Amino acid sequence: MTADAFQHTLRAPATFAGVGVHTGAYTRVAVRPAAPDTGIVFVRTDVTGGDNRVPCAPETVVKTQLGTVIGNEAGVTVATIEHLMAALVMLGVDNALVELDGPEMPIMDGSSLPFIRVLDRAGLRMQDAPRRYIEILETVEVVEGDKRAALKPADSFEVAFEIRFESPVIGTQAIDMAMDGQAFRDELADCRTFGFLHEVEQLRSLGLARGGTLENCVVIEGDRVINPEGLRRPDEFVRHKALDAIGDLYVLGAPILGRFEGELAGHAINNLLVRALAARPEAWRYVTFAEALRQAV
Repeated sequence: MTADAFQHTLRAPATFAGVGVHTGAYTRVAVRPAAPDTGIVFVRTDVTGGDNRVPCAPETVVKTQLGTVIGNEAGVTVATIEHLMAALVMLGVDNALVELDGPEMPIMDGSSLPFIRVLDRAGLRMQDAPRRYIEILETVEVVEGDKRAALKPADSFEVAFEIRFESPVIGTQAIDMAMDGQAFRDELADCRTFGFLHEVEQLRSLGLARGGTLENCVVIEGDRVINPEGLRRPDEFVRHKALDAIGDLYVLGAPILGRFEGELAGHAINNLLVRALAARPEAWRYVTFAEALRQAV
């Protein structure tokens, strides 16, 4: 717990590039070190003559169709942040400036694994400031039709998720696990985003999925996965949904001490849950462990 009690940033910049799954735009990214209490702030370096900084917060999420999009008051947005956000929170990165020269984060291979690799190469640096955790004190739940998401009290971070699809390739899948940095690496990080072939043309007519390929998305047609390499795990689909949720929760700005439960949930419900938690201050509190450690030394 010693290192976990203090905030961390990167030791050196982490750089990568790739296409956005929806815009198809090629974007270069540099995740840079930041001062204590900065949080995660995205900076659109291609936007000049105005406010190009977009901080992560529950209220800066402006769109949740097939991905999480944040925006500032000047109308500057950054799309598809969730896979990087999941990697940042589970690796223990509290503070970073994410500079990018386009409107959407690169999709890479559709999972968090490429981000973990570049962040590992950059390394982490401990900072002289206590890490704040969000401790869940009372259950907060959002239900919309058959979709449900909840945060419940627990001693550590836990993630439970269930999905149900008519497609025989997916069917009903569920996971329930304690989640920390090692568990994320071992169980969720490599699980890719997925979609159905019949939806691709519809998405493209809406201006979405322009960068989607078999290199960055598991594609299902009828009763089969058409990616030549197949699945990375039999239940890759539900594991990816859990990965998404972890990234979506990190717009709260702190790691969670509590249990997340998602049932047929997606980005929209995840953000409704984040906003519901923020609106109920009696249901949570910030806790730190640094002072107790200092006194114990």
